[in-house]
Amino acid sequence: MATFKAIRIDKADKGTTAALTQFDEAELMEGDVTVRVEWSTLNYKDGLALTGKSPVVRRFPMIAGIDFAGTVESSSNPNWKVGDQVIGNGWGMGETHLGAYAEKVRVKGDWLVRLPDGMSARDAMAIGTAGYTAMLSVLALENHGLRPADGPVVVTGAAGGVGSVAIAVLSKLGYHVIASTGRSSEEDYLKGLGAAEIIDRNELSAPGKPLAKERWAGGVDSVGSTTLANLLAMTKYRGAIAACGLAGGMDLPSSVAPFILRGVCLLGIDSVMAPIALRKQAWARLSTDLDAAKLAEITQEIALDQVIDAGAKVLAGQVRGRIVVKVG
Repeated sequence: MATFKAIRIDKADKGTTAALTQFDEAELMEGDVTVRVEWSTLNYKDGLALTGKSPVVRRFPMIAGIDFAGTVESSSNPNWKVGDQVIGNGWGMGETHLGAYAEKVRVKGDWLVRLPDGMSARDAMAIGTAGYTAMLSVLALENHGLRPADGPVVVTGAAGGVGSVAIAVLSKLGYHVIASTGRSSEEDYLKGLGAAEIIDRNELSAPGKPLAKERWAGGVDSVGSTTLANLLAMTKYRGAIAACGLAGGMDLPSSVAPFILRGVCLLGIDSVMAPIALRKQAWARLSTDLDAAKLAEITQEIALDQVIDAGAKVLAGQVRGRIVVKVG
Protein backbone atom coordinates (compact mmCIF):
# COMPACT_ATOMS: atom_id res chain seq x y z
CA MET A 1 0.00 0.00 0.00
CA ALA A 2 1.08 3.59 -0.60
CA THR A 3 2.31 5.94 2.07
CA PHE A 4 1.60 9.64 2.49
CA LYS A 5 2.89 12.54 4.55
CA ALA A 6 1.24 13.07 7.92
CA ILE A 7 1.89 14.59 11.33
CA ARG A 8 1.92 11.61 13.65
CA ILE A 9 1.52 11.82 17.43
CA ASP A 10 2.87 8.96 19.52
CA LYS A 11 2.82 8.17 23.21
CA ALA A 12 6.17 8.75 24.92
CA ASP A 13 7.60 7.94 28.35
CA LYS A 14 6.74 11.48 29.37
CA GLY A 15 3.81 12.91 27.42
CA THR A 16 3.67 12.64 23.65
CA THR A 17 5.80 13.27 20.57
CA ALA A 18 4.75 14.83 17.28
CA ALA A 19 6.62 14.49 13.99
CA LEU A 20 6.04 14.84 10.25
CA THR A 21 6.49 11.37 8.83
CA GLN A 22 5.27 8.87 6.25
CA PHE A 23 2.05 7.07 7.19
CA ASP A 24 0.96 3.77 5.71
CA GLU A 25 -2.40 3.95 3.94
CA ALA A 26 -3.17 0.46 5.28
CA GLU A 27 -3.31 1.96 8.78
CA LEU A 28 -6.17 4.35 7.96
CA MET A 29 -9.25 3.79 10.07
CA GLU A 30 -12.67 2.61 8.91
CA GLY A 31 -14.81 4.91 6.80
CA ASP A 32 -16.74 4.92 3.54
CA VAL A 33 -15.14 8.02 1.99
CA THR A 34 -11.45 8.68 1.32
CA VAL A 35 -10.50 12.30 0.73
CA ARG A 36 -7.36 13.81 -0.77
CA VAL A 37 -6.65 16.65 1.64
CA GLU A 38 -5.72 19.96 0.07
CA TRP A 39 -5.95 22.38 2.99
CA SER A 40 -6.19 22.22 6.75
CA THR A 41 -5.88 24.82 9.48
CA LEU A 42 -4.54 25.38 12.98
CA ASN A 43 -6.95 25.76 15.89
CA TYR A 44 -6.39 26.10 19.63
CA LYS A 45 -7.30 22.42 20.11
CA ASP A 46 -4.71 21.47 17.49
CA GLY A 47 -2.11 23.36 19.50
CA LEU A 48 -3.07 21.40 22.61
CA ALA A 49 -2.78 18.09 20.74
CA LEU A 50 0.53 18.91 19.05
CA THR A 51 2.21 20.06 22.25
CA GLY A 52 0.64 17.46 24.52
CA LYS A 53 -0.33 20.18 27.00
CA SER A 54 -3.82 18.75 27.30
CA PRO A 55 -5.01 15.14 26.87
CA VAL A 56 -6.78 15.87 23.60
CA VAL A 57 -5.45 12.75 21.86
CA ARG A 58 -7.21 9.59 23.06
CA ARG A 59 -5.58 6.88 20.91
CA PHE A 60 -2.09 6.28 19.53
CA PRO A 61 -0.69 6.57 17.01
CA MET A 62 -2.78 9.58 16.00
CA ILE A 63 -2.68 11.87 13.02
CA ALA A 64 -3.26 15.37 14.32
CA GLY A 65 -5.62 17.94 12.77
CA ILE A 66 -9.31 18.44 13.47
CA ASP A 67 -10.47 19.82 10.11
CA PHE A 68 -9.79 19.64 6.38
CA ALA A 69 -11.02 20.59 2.94
CA GLY A 70 -10.32 18.44 -0.07
CA THR A 71 -11.59 16.27 -2.90
CA VAL A 72 -13.22 12.84 -2.66
CA GLU A 73 -10.86 10.19 -3.98
CA SER A 74 -13.07 7.14 -3.40
CA SER A 75 -16.50 6.58 -1.92
CA SER A 76 -18.96 3.81 -1.14
CA ASN A 77 -21.34 6.34 0.43
CA PRO A 78 -24.32 7.19 -1.82
CA ASN A 79 -24.11 10.88 -0.91
CA TRP A 80 -20.60 11.36 -2.26
CA LYS A 81 -18.84 10.62 -5.53
CA VAL A 82 -15.27 10.91 -6.74
CA GLY A 83 -14.39 14.54 -7.41
CA ASP A 84 -16.79 16.09 -4.88
CA GLN A 85 -15.27 18.92 -2.87
CA VAL A 86 -15.93 18.53 0.83
CA ILE A 87 -15.26 19.94 4.29
CA GLY A 88 -14.71 17.77 7.34
CA ASN A 89 -14.34 18.94 10.92
CA GLY A 90 -14.95 17.59 14.41
CA TRP A 91 -16.36 14.10 15.04
CA GLY A 92 -13.23 13.25 17.02
CA MET A 93 -10.75 13.75 14.18
CA GLY A 94 -7.30 14.30 15.63
CA GLU A 95 -8.59 12.95 18.96
CA THR A 96 -10.07 9.46 18.52
CA HIS A 97 -10.08 9.25 14.70
CA LEU A 98 -7.04 9.79 12.48
CA GLY A 99 -7.05 13.45 11.55
CA ALA A 100 -6.39 16.04 8.91
CA TYR A 101 -2.68 16.89 8.96
CA ALA A 102 -2.21 14.30 6.25
CA GLU A 103 -2.38 14.04 2.49
CA LYS A 104 -5.22 11.55 2.86
CA VAL A 105 -8.09 10.94 5.30
CA ARG A 106 -10.74 8.24 5.51
CA VAL A 107 -13.96 9.15 7.31
CA LYS A 108 -17.66 8.42 7.43
CA GLY A 109 -19.48 10.20 4.64
CA ASP A 110 -22.10 11.31 7.15
CA TRP A 111 -19.44 13.55 8.72
CA LEU A 112 -18.89 15.61 5.58
CA VAL A 113 -20.35 18.88 4.35
CA ARG A 114 -20.26 19.96 0.71
CA LEU A 115 -18.03 22.94 0.02
CA PRO A 116 -20.41 25.91 -0.46
CA ASP A 117 -20.69 27.42 -3.92
CA GLY A 118 -18.25 30.27 -4.38
CA MET A 119 -16.04 29.18 -1.47
CA SER A 120 -12.61 27.74 -2.21
CA ALA A 121 -11.09 24.92 -0.17
CA ARG A 122 -8.46 27.37 1.06
CA ASP A 123 -11.12 29.85 2.20
CA ALA A 124 -12.98 27.06 3.98
CA MET A 125 -9.89 26.31 6.04
CA ALA A 126 -9.14 29.99 6.56
CA ILE A 127 -12.50 29.85 8.34
CA GLY A 128 -11.86 26.40 9.80
CA THR A 129 -13.28 24.98 12.99
CA ALA A 130 -12.61 28.27 14.78
CA GLY A 131 -14.72 30.26 12.30
CA TYR A 132 -17.38 27.56 12.12
CA THR A 133 -17.58 27.62 15.93
CA ALA A 134 -17.93 31.40 15.84
CA MET A 135 -20.86 31.03 13.43
CA LEU A 136 -22.48 28.37 15.62
CA SER A 137 -22.26 30.91 18.43
CA VAL A 138 -23.90 33.61 16.32
CA LEU A 139 -26.68 31.23 15.28
CA ALA A 140 -27.31 30.33 18.94
CA LEU A 141 -27.55 34.01 19.88
CA GLU A 142 -29.95 34.64 17.00
CA ASN A 143 -32.07 31.63 17.99
CA HIS A 144 -32.19 33.06 21.51
CA GLY A 145 -33.74 36.16 19.96
CA LEU A 146 -30.78 38.55 20.05
CA ARG A 147 -30.89 41.36 17.49
CA PRO A 148 -28.57 44.35 16.87
CA ALA A 149 -31.15 46.75 18.35
CA ASP A 150 -30.92 44.96 21.69
CA GLY A 151 -27.54 46.49 22.46
CA PRO A 152 -23.80 45.81 22.25
CA VAL A 153 -22.26 42.35 22.07
CA VAL A 154 -18.90 41.39 23.56
CA VAL A 155 -16.32 39.04 22.05
CA THR A 156 -13.51 37.68 24.22
CA GLY A 157 -10.21 36.32 22.96
CA ALA A 158 -10.84 38.82 20.22
CA ALA A 159 -7.57 38.47 18.30
CA GLY A 160 -7.78 34.68 18.19
CA GLY A 161 -9.40 32.57 15.51
CA VAL A 162 -12.89 32.33 17.00
CA GLY A 163 -12.86 35.95 18.14
CA SER A 164 -11.67 37.35 14.83
CA VAL A 165 -14.38 35.63 12.80
CA ALA A 166 -17.05 36.42 15.40
CA ILE A 167 -16.20 40.13 15.23
CA ALA A 168 -16.23 40.16 11.44
CA VAL A 169 -19.59 38.36 11.23
CA LEU A 170 -21.34 40.24 14.04
CA SER A 171 -20.24 43.64 12.75
CA LYS A 172 -21.43 42.80 9.24
CA LEU A 173 -24.80 41.81 10.71
CA GLY A 174 -25.07 45.26 12.28
CA TYR A 175 -24.05 44.65 15.89
CA HIS A 176 -22.05 47.11 18.00
CA VAL A 177 -19.12 44.83 18.89
CA ILE A 178 -16.98 45.25 22.00
CA ALA A 179 -13.72 43.32 21.61
CA SER A 180 -11.86 42.08 24.68
CA THR A 181 -8.16 41.38 24.22
CA GLY A 182 -4.94 41.26 26.17
CA ARG A 183 -2.99 42.51 23.17
CA SER A 184 -3.30 46.30 22.99
CA SER A 185 -1.13 46.27 19.87
CA GLU A 186 -4.01 44.62 18.00
CA GLU A 187 -6.42 47.56 18.30
CA ASP A 188 -6.11 48.58 14.63
CA TYR A 189 -6.50 44.95 13.57
CA LEU A 190 -9.67 44.49 15.63
CA LYS A 191 -11.22 47.76 14.50
CA GLY A 192 -10.45 46.74 10.93
CA LEU A 193 -12.54 43.63 11.51
CA GLY A 194 -15.44 45.78 12.67
CA ALA A 195 -15.01 46.15 16.45
CA ALA A 196 -16.54 49.40 17.66
CA GLU A 197 -14.83 49.33 21.07
CA ILE A 198 -11.76 47.64 22.54
CA ILE A 199 -11.48 46.73 26.23
CA ASP A 200 -8.55 45.18 28.09
CA ARG A 201 -9.14 41.59 29.10
CA ASN A 202 -7.97 42.49 32.61
CA GLU A 203 -11.36 44.17 33.07
CA LEU A 204 -12.90 40.70 32.91
CA SER A 205 -10.23 38.35 34.24
CA ALA A 206 -10.28 39.31 37.94
CA PRO A 207 -12.96 37.95 40.31
CA GLY A 208 -16.01 40.22 40.30
CA LYS A 209 -19.46 40.58 41.80
CA PRO A 210 -22.25 38.03 41.20
CA LEU A 211 -24.13 40.88 39.48
CA ALA A 212 -22.45 43.93 37.98
CA LYS A 213 -23.52 46.87 35.85
CA GLU A 214 -25.28 45.75 32.67
CA ARG A 215 -22.93 46.30 29.72
CA TRP A 216 -23.99 44.06 26.82
CA ALA A 217 -26.96 42.18 25.46
CA GLY A 218 -24.96 39.17 24.37
CA GLY A 219 -21.53 37.80 23.71
CA VAL A 220 -19.25 35.11 22.33
CA ASP A 221 -16.74 33.72 24.82
CA SER A 222 -13.80 31.45 24.04
CA VAL A 223 -12.04 31.99 27.38
CA GLY A 224 -14.21 30.48 30.12
CA SER A 225 -13.37 30.61 33.84
CA THR A 226 -13.56 33.99 35.62
CA THR A 227 -13.91 35.85 32.33
CA LEU A 228 -17.12 34.01 31.50
CA ALA A 229 -18.42 34.55 35.04
CA ASN A 230 -17.91 38.30 34.65
CA LEU A 231 -19.53 38.33 31.20
CA LEU A 232 -22.64 36.74 32.69
CA ALA A 233 -22.66 39.20 35.61
CA MET A 234 -22.55 42.13 33.15
CA THR A 235 -25.15 40.83 30.67
CA LYS A 236 -28.36 42.81 30.26
CA TYR A 237 -31.78 41.53 31.28
CA ARG A 238 -32.74 38.45 29.23
CA GLY A 239 -29.47 38.56 27.31
CA ALA A 240 -27.27 35.58 26.50
CA ILE A 241 -23.64 34.51 26.26
CA ALA A 242 -22.49 31.77 23.89
CA ALA A 243 -19.65 29.80 25.50
CA CYS A 244 -17.40 27.92 23.10
CA GLY A 245 -13.90 27.77 24.57
CA LEU A 246 -11.68 27.30 27.60
CA ALA A 247 -8.46 29.22 26.90
CA GLY A 248 -8.65 30.64 30.44
CA GLY A 249 -9.73 27.45 32.18
CA MET A 250 -12.55 24.92 32.45
CA ASP A 251 -13.92 26.23 35.73
CA LEU A 252 -16.84 28.67 36.07
CA PRO A 253 -16.69 30.58 39.37
CA SER A 254 -20.13 32.14 39.00
CA SER A 255 -23.45 32.15 40.84
CA VAL A 256 -27.07 31.68 39.88
CA ALA A 257 -27.71 35.44 40.26
CA PRO A 258 -27.51 36.38 36.55
CA PHE A 259 -29.86 33.52 35.67
CA ILE A 260 -32.57 33.99 38.28
CA LEU A 261 -32.46 37.77 38.69
CA ARG A 262 -31.88 38.90 35.10
CA GLY A 263 -33.02 35.87 33.12
CA VAL A 264 -29.61 35.65 31.44
CA CYS A 265 -28.95 32.51 29.39
CA LEU A 266 -25.68 30.63 29.00
CA LEU A 267 -25.64 28.97 25.58
CA GLY A 268 -23.28 26.02 25.27
CA ILE A 269 -21.61 25.66 21.85
CA ASP A 270 -20.32 22.23 20.82
CA SER A 271 -18.67 22.13 17.41
CA VAL A 272 -17.43 18.53 17.53
CA MET A 273 -20.71 16.59 17.49
CA ALA A 274 -23.05 19.25 16.08
CA PRO A 275 -25.74 17.67 13.86
CA ILE A 276 -25.20 17.81 10.13
CA ALA A 277 -28.19 20.11 9.48
CA LEU A 278 -26.71 22.72 11.82
CA ARG A 279 -23.29 22.33 10.19
CA LYS A 280 -24.78 22.95 6.76
CA GLN A 281 -26.56 26.04 8.05
CA ALA A 282 -23.37 27.39 9.62
CA TRP A 283 -21.26 26.89 6.50
CA ALA A 284 -23.98 28.38 4.29
CA ARG A 285 -24.12 31.47 6.51
CA LEU A 286 -20.33 31.76 6.52
CA SER A 287 -20.40 31.89 2.73
CA THR A 288 -22.64 34.98 2.85
CA ASP A 289 -22.06 36.69 6.21
CA LEU A 290 -18.25 36.70 6.37
CA ASP A 291 -16.57 39.35 4.24
CA ALA A 292 -14.05 37.61 1.96
CA ALA A 293 -11.70 40.60 2.07
CA LYS A 294 -11.67 40.57 5.89
CA LEU A 295 -11.06 36.82 5.87
CA ALA A 296 -8.06 37.32 3.61
CA GLU A 297 -6.69 40.02 5.91
CA ILE A 298 -6.77 37.80 9.00
CA THR A 299 -5.26 34.72 7.33
CA GLN A 300 -1.67 33.56 7.03
CA GLU A 301 -0.48 30.44 5.23
CA ILE A 302 2.01 27.81 6.34
CA ALA A 303 3.20 24.44 5.04
CA LEU A 304 2.64 21.09 6.72
CA ASP A 305 6.23 21.03 8.02
CA GLN A 306 5.63 24.29 9.91
CA VAL A 307 2.55 23.13 11.81
CA ILE A 308 4.24 21.72 14.92
CA ASP A 309 6.13 24.94 15.66
CA ALA A 310 3.03 27.02 14.93
CA GLY A 311 0.98 24.93 17.38
CA ALA A 312 3.15 26.09 20.28
CA LYS A 313 2.79 29.71 19.16
CA VAL A 314 -1.01 29.45 19.15
CA LEU A 315 -1.01 28.33 22.77
CA ALA A 316 1.40 31.12 23.70
CA GLY A 317 -1.00 33.72 22.27
CA GLN A 318 1.50 34.67 19.57
CA VAL A 319 -0.85 34.12 16.64
CA ARG A 320 -3.67 36.40 15.58
CA GLY A 321 -6.50 35.53 13.24
CA ARG A 322 -6.37 32.34 11.24
CA ILE A 323 -3.67 30.04 9.88
CA VAL A 324 -4.26 27.88 6.82
CA VAL A 325 -2.09 24.84 6.20
CA LYS A 326 -1.28 23.86 2.62
CA VAL A 327 -1.33 20.05 2.62
CA GLY A 328 -1.73 18.87 -0.97
